This record gives sequence, structure tokens and C-alpha cells, in this order.
Amino acid sequence: MKISLDCIPCLIRQALSAARMVSADPAVHQRIVREVLLWIGGMTLEEPPPVLSQRIHRWLRGILGMEDPYRDAKDQQNRMAMSLLPELRAKIEATLDPLPLTMAVRIAIAGNVIDMGVYDNMTESSVRESVRQALTKPFVGDRIGFGKTVREAKSILYLTDNAGEIAFDRLLIEQLSPTRVTVAVRGGPVINDATMTDARAVGLHEIVEIIDNGSDAPGTLLDDCSQEFKRRFTEADLILAKGQGNFETLSDTPGNIFFLFMAKCPVIAAHAGVPIGAHVLVRSNAGNSN
Repeated sequence: MKISLDCIPCLIRQALSAARMVSADPAVHQRIVREVLLWIGGMTLEEPPPVLSQRIHRWLRGILGMEDPYRDAKDQQNRMAMSLLPELRAKIEATLDPLPLTMAVRIAIAGNVIDMGVYDNMTESSVRESVRQALTKPFVGDRIGFGKTVREAKSILYLTDNAGEIAFDRLLIEQLSPTRVTVAVRGGPVINDATMTDARAVGLHEIVEIIDNGSDAPGTLLDDCSQEFKRRFTEADLILAKGQGNFETLSDTPGNIFFLFMAKCPVIAAHAGVPIGAHVLVRSNAGNSN
């Protein structure tokens, strides 16, 4: 999907949020916002939003002189999510409505609330409320078709989204038979998206193979990804893509792709044809080329 004019204020807010995390100087904040505004003015609007976000955050990291401005926040999010895992795993193991896989999907989607591209600060109470909503209201999607596709897949490529959220992903991966799952994280820091450091922090390396996609975009821009990742993407029987960024970049890509995300943005909700706030499990509209 192409960037909308409504995406631009969000990109500016992201830049300001990152600046405030690493500097208390209002002059620094003002400089960054002014330069981002000038820079955005010359950009094309024909690409997916994560393309512009990638470029802004590369530029921002250069100005701040920091490889990963969100590292401390991501570490805190991983710790918070891991502290919730035992009770969430118990919910999955105890469920009879209708299958543990469905409950794991609900919880994984609930974890998508941990998104600093949308929310500046996520507390444990906010995450718990997201889980409560996920367990009590229906999500949008074909869970029966999803379950059938999962059962038939011999190889699954799981595209992660954010730190913290990646711990919730672990609960779903445990229900997918981890031996057939490969997890892909971002190839470099951007916002609070999960990297190899985050995957290891939640213990995913203990149960699955983990690769990075070679890109620092907050989504999956195939042209920007490594050849190894693109090979894995092409060869996978099933791709599970978490988060809005992956939906923005892959929703028009052929393949057997299921998207799992919370519709936090009105632009994305409209593109997906779902209500704002919906918990979404949808298959790619581009069809199945595998």
C-alpha cells in the first residue's frame, strides 16, 4: 500500500518521540522536527509508509549519534512481556474454545499493542488490557481456514514485528510445531522493532532457527532484504507476518501469507477493510503463488 497524507504526521511524531528519548534539550527537538519537515517535503508518496520511516530513522540515528535509540525501551518491553508469559501460557494450555492454537493467535495479536511507532509508552496495565480485549471480543479473520493452512504447511516463515511482542509470538510458535518454523527479525534497529538481540532475549533461539532479513525497514521491503531471506520467503509453504508494517509492505505481494495485527491506524484499517481497533487475521489479497 502507498503512503497516505495522513501518514506524515505520524512520521513526524516518531522522530520527535525518538529525539525526546535521548535528549532533554528543546532546541534539539526543534532542529530535528524542522529538518524532518524539510526532508519529507521532497519525498515521493508512491512507496509504502515503512520506506519513508526507514529513511527518517536512518537519518535520525545519524543526527543523534546512536545505533539504537530505542534499545533501553526494547529491553524493558522484553522484560515486561516475559514476566507475563507464565500466566498467558497457562491460559493457552487451559483453553477449550475451540483450540489452543486459536487462543495463541489471539494472544500474539494482543501483543501487537507494544508498538512505539504508534504509542510512545506502553505500560504493563496497557498490555494486560489488550490481552483482556483479545480474549473477550471476536477477531476479524478466518480461523478455520488459518488452522487448515497451518496443518498443511511443511515450512513456516514467521515475520516478527516489535520487541516485547516477540515474547507473545513465542507462545504462538510453540503451538505451530517449532521444528518447521523459521523466525525472521529485522536486520538492523528501527523504532522498537525486534532484532536478533530481542529474539534471543525471549528465548526464541532455544526452540527455532532465527534469521534476520538484512533490512532496517519497519516492515518487509523485499527489494531491500538479503538474498538468503528472499530465498526463505520464496520457499516457505506459509508466511505469518506480524504487525502493521508487514501488512503495509506485503499486502500486495503474491504468496501464502497470513497477516496478524491490531488495526491501530485508520489508514491501515480502511485498507484492510476492518474497524479501527480490530484484532486481525487475514490472508494476502494478492493470492497464493506457492
